[in-house]
Amino acid sequence: MKTTKTVSILGSTGSIGRNALDVAAKSNGRIRVAGLGAGRNTKLLAEQIRAFRPRLVAVMTPELAEETASIPDLPPVRILYGKDGYKAVAGMPETDIVISAMVGAAGLIPTIAALEAGKDIALANKESLVTAGPLVMRLAKKNGCNLVPVDSEHSAIFQCMAGHRKEDVRRLILTASGGPFKDFSMEKLARASAADAIRHPKWSMGAKISVDSATLMNKGLEMIEARWLFDVGVDRIEMLVHPQSIVHSMVEYIDGSVVAQMAIADMRIPIAYALAWPERMKLDLSPLDLTKTGPLAFEQPDMERFPCINLAYKAARTGGTATTALNASNEMAVEAFLNGRIDFMKIAETTAAVLENFPSEEITCLDDVLRADALARLKAENFIRQTNPPKR
Repeated sequence: MKTTKTVSILGSTGSIGRNALDVAAKSNGRIRVAGLGAGRNTKLLAEQIRAFRPRLVAVMTPELAEETASIPDLPPVRILYGKDGYKAVAGMPETDIVISAMVGAAGLIPTIAALEAGKDIALANKESLVTAGPLVMRLAKKNGCNLVPVDSEHSAIFQCMAGHRKEDVRRLILTASGGPFKDFSMEKLARASAADAIRHPKWSMGAKISVDSATLMNKGLEMIEARWLFDVGVDRIEMLVHPQSIVHSMVEYIDGSVVAQMAIADMRIPIAYALAWPERMKLDLSPLDLTKTGPLAFEQPDMERFPCINLAYKAARTGGTATTALNASNEMAVEAFLNGRIDFMKIAETTAAVLENFPSEEITCLDDVLRADALARLKAENFIRQTNPPKR
């Protein structure tokens, strides 16, 4: 029996949001859209409102709300803004599942609002678990909410573990394309530009996520997310560089069996799986043809050239708000890199400087997370200013 679900999408104008709406449009009525949370792209949001007729939308600021409302020929829709607006979209009574796809730590508060409202989550915002894993998992358990991953790597692990006992898992193996700088020397990395960093060889993503892929911080964040999603110790989560992006991740079991999930590199596949789960949805995509992919290669990531991976493991082993600080300092450093304030190698240096002697504490409530996030951002900005003073 095919189940119809009503969805609210946080981050509807981003890459994940656009793909999710494409899945909904082609779902033959199985996916209905109730609410949309967008950022600044009011023109695209207006197109989405016309196409899907949500009851409620939210944007970042009151000015953007007024701008959206003034766009001609919009169907009837309630337009809100800011944190309260996103929380309202996340908690809509008619919504069955919320796609959490806002970029960065900004996605945490609406994700928590969705969980407090008892909604299942299709999780693309890995930062929710990186910054506040204990809190998010406690809320999900308390309110009986399912967390179904959207990231291709975690979707792969989720599928590879289906029908198996967690106790039989030896290790999780996250795969990485290696990003645009996989074969760069240290000297070339030092000269890498923002334009170079956002040209991902396999996936079409936003600027921030593309830079995280270039530093391989995205693998570190995914490792922390996997630790919470699958309740597996940090030291049992490994990663391999797999440039072809065909094997999206693997699970090794105690008998030596390794189960892998393979597919073409198209985010609509994990999105559709998360929305339809525990069912599957037919997609009109090109099939995976292994006779044409060429050899599938795997290699260990170079920790010297990409130190963000070790920083993520360090924070994860420390626990508590250390991972909050990891994420916050990385966000600040990536923004500074994209704005031309620091060079590529300073991203990892900034994060390392913040983590050094950071006063990590246990996460007992949202305020713990917000305090640590603010402190880490302040430390990151101070480091950036001290090591890269403004040009006069």
